[in-house]
Amino acid sequence: MTELTDTPSRHEVRSYAARRPRPWGDRSQPGANQYDLGSFNEATIIETIRLAGTITRTEISEQTGLTQQSVSRILRVLLERGLLAEGAAERTERLGKPRTPVRLRAEAAHAAGVLVDPELVSVVLTDLDGTVLDKRTVPLDAGVAPDALVEIVAGCVDAVVTDSRIDPTTFLGVGVAVPGPITPDGQLLDLPLSRAWRNVPLRGMLAERLGCPVVLEKDGTAAAAGEQWVGRTERAGDFVYLYVGTGMGSGLVLNGETYRGGSANAGEFGQLCAIRLGLLDDAGRPQLVRECNPTVALPEIARERGYAGSARTFREMCAETGAGDPAAVAAAHQIADVIALGAVALIDLLDLPLLVVGGPAFAPELQPILVDAIDRAVNTLPTAHGARRVAVQRSLVQGEAGAIGAASTIFHASFAPSVRRSRQYSIS
Repeated sequence: MTELTDTPSRHEVRSYAARRPRPWGDRSQPGANQYDLGSFNEATIIETIRLAGTITRTEISEQTGLTQQSVSRILRVLLERGLLAEGAAERTERLGKPRTPVRLRAEAAHAAGVLVDPELVSVVLTDLDGTVLDKRTVPLDAGVAPDALVEIVAGCVDAVVTDSRIDPTTFLGVGVAVPGPITPDGQLLDLPLSRAWRNVPLRGMLAERLGCPVVLEKDGTAAAAGEQWVGRTERAGDFVYLYVGTGMGSGLVLNGETYRGGSANAGEFGQLCAIRLGLLDDAGRPQLVRECNPTVALPEIARERGYAGSARTFREMCAETGAGDPAAVAAAHQIADVIALGAVALIDLLDLPLLVVGGPAFAPELQPILVDAIDRAVNTLPTAHGARRVAVQRSLVQGEAGAIGAASTIFHASFAPSVRRSRQYSIS
């Protein structure tokens, strides 16, 4: 078997998982952690169990290609560590011992997920199933300083971990989802919507403040990772996640793994829209497309189209859209049509079978308009539209997609196998 080198963030989380996470609020007592995964085969078995929900030893052996003796040995270790639980024995028609299914214990591991948005910070605590156990949301003032942002995030993480009363030895770390672009080591670069956070080493600042591993991802990438983790077999194939937030983004799952690109900046969706619309500056660089910032664009475009009501905020204008106000509905369709053109570019480039739409600004009133426009565009406009049907589906992760996705990046780094599968790689 050939194994590729772990990324720094994966190595950091697994190194932390090799020590017993210290009780929250007391980070002075080191020890050993029960979730130190010693081999790629262990991670492969955990991923097989996670996707199946419950599964027998024989089925694990059949799906992974590992011998039943190897499977039994690894399962025995994982059961002793408390990561798995056994179900009731199942009788089969064939003679022999009853089969005993196993499953992951959702309470065996926890992670905090943080969505950092120019307008608010959302923090969730999730278990291994992606279930939200506690959450906090804090609105942000325009231009909040980086040090203040770190204190807000850290305070929320402390609160959800402490108030949930989880076993502190099961807490693995913090995943953070942010608008791009970023650097591979977790520094924010030229964020177009928040000048105050430019060139801020946010991952390092949070790791120092919290005293635990921190993984930083672009918001679209984090949402795709969360969709894959929570969706299990429903999201086991290739797909693109179209992230609707304060700004549009996208995340890619290719060959079973979240694709980040060489600098962790894959998925700059707004650039595709600008190029498709021909919105370039004098130097030929793509310009910001206002429709790719729906939270600002919806009220603004509605007023341009003659809206004369009292709605001013994005949420208020969404309500007007749902109520059928002509100007609000027309504005929503304009935004959807621009986003759909960017989606066509993605499908033309990547030839993917599934496009998932979600995110904090994917409001219920806008969902049918956005999904219909994207579905129509990606199945009529791409060059190869006659060769396949692209499924366009709403995200399985509602409401807190970015934050839940950020938490799942910790689980991916801790438990998911990291080998890029190809014919030359075998699991044995």
